[in-house]
Amino acid sequence: MPGRALRNALVPASHRLALATVLLVLGVAAACAPSIDERDAIHVLTYDGTVDPVMSRYIDRGIDEAEDTGARAVVLRLDTPGGLVSSMEDIVKRINASEVPVITFVSPSGAHAASAGTFIVMAGHVAAMAPGTRIGAASPVGPGGEDIDGTLGEKIENDLAALLISIAQERGRNADWAEDAVRKAVSASSDEAVELNVIDFEARSLDGVLERAEGRSVTVGEEGRAVVLRLDAPVVENNRTFVERFLAVLSDPNIAFLLLSLGALALIFEFVVPGHIFPGVFGAIALILAFFALGTLPVNWAGVALILLAVLLFGLEVAIAGFGALGIGGVVALILGGLILTSSSNPEFQVNRWLLVGVAIIAGAFFLSVAGALIRSRRAPAYLGAQALVGRVAVARSALDPSGVIFFEGARWQATAEDAPVREGERVRVTEVRGLKLTVRRDPAEAQPSEGAE
Repeated sequence: MPGRALRNALVPASHRLALATVLLVLGVAAACAPSIDERDAIHVLTYDGTVDPVMSRYIDRGIDEAEDTGARAVVLRLDTPGGLVSSMEDIVKRINASEVPVITFVSPSGAHAASAGTFIVMAGHVAAMAPGTRIGAASPVGPGGEDIDGTLGEKIENDLAALLISIAQERGRNADWAEDAVRKAVSASSDEAVELNVIDFEARSLDGVLERAEGRSVTVGEEGRAVVLRLDAPVVENNRTFVERFLAVLSDPNIAFLLLSLGALALIFEFVVPGHIFPGVFGAIALILAFFALGTLPVNWAGVALILLAVLLFGLEVAIAGFGALGIGGVVALILGGLILTSSSNPEFQVNRWLLVGVAIIAGAFFLSVAGALIRSRRAPAYLGAQALVGRVAVARSALDPSGVIFFEGARWQATAEDAPVREGERVRVTEVRGLKLTVRRDPAEAQPSEGAE
């Protein structure tokens, strides 16, 4: 212990803080970006989840590292139900601009590349699927999974159909099937996709993909540079970093909604009923993570504003006792905010309705109960402070005419009687407190005749 104290005394606090900061930054840097140093290799990227900005960033980083190290090819191993059109378009653009051939591979058996995933797979310079996988069903849908009717639906459908057709034509694949995948939501199994020329071949494993793709000629980059695939090279897995996996968890709209609503509620609770500390710390961290998560989602900021308004209404319900009206308004605002929190029409990016209603009801009930408890406490008689003395009984230790001494709560007090004179030994009640002096009146019980008196 003396040695530790001596070391702490010799190393200034500012130096220790700087050292801790450096170690933290180094740790985060190590977790954020694993660098692939091996050159002339095959880079394998694996993604299982929805097509979103997190996936787009991961694929962009993976292709960047492949280009920087002169990789022979990138294999993008996918299993996705689809996702955001904007993220899909970013990924397709990155694949088209890649100076390294990109091989898309739907794997493992049972996986699928549906909706937006169809565009990504068909954009690959070489496209493959494992047996038992499927592709297609690329029609746009509404927020609840329903068809989009009217002119808006036609515009979205025509735009996506044109995009997939152009991708198919660029890669020499079946443009008619591509159009049907958007307009008629058709799908194909792996063997049907090969037969229909939707993909290039079927392979059971990564080794099979590399073997079947060996020697194929593709064009890469903006200039359409011809490349013959030579895939007899080391294979390196460029998996997602810890930060990218953490981002994938946060990019769930349900997680973002919980962090935003619960974080704001915790902060409001700390402000209204201060001193608990934990709600304030939790609320601050949750809000920071919430806004970080919202940065990865297609956010409707009107929904965020409604959620924050709901939290404010809950706080006002407690602070000014709105007798339920403010709390009910908070519940309504929270539900509406959750419903429009994201601007995407994809059901994968909508807040779960049951979660939304459950959080709103629990939050409303909690703050209404807190408000009720505060109202009851305000109406209850005081038990502390000067007002707590009013109405209490004391005994005169001297005659009060009008002033004297009373014995009260184990101590002697200076007191003035309103109905002087009061005799020594009589009971009095406190009616007013002025600093260290009390105003009293004779206790009504003293004026009642005793039992048996005539």
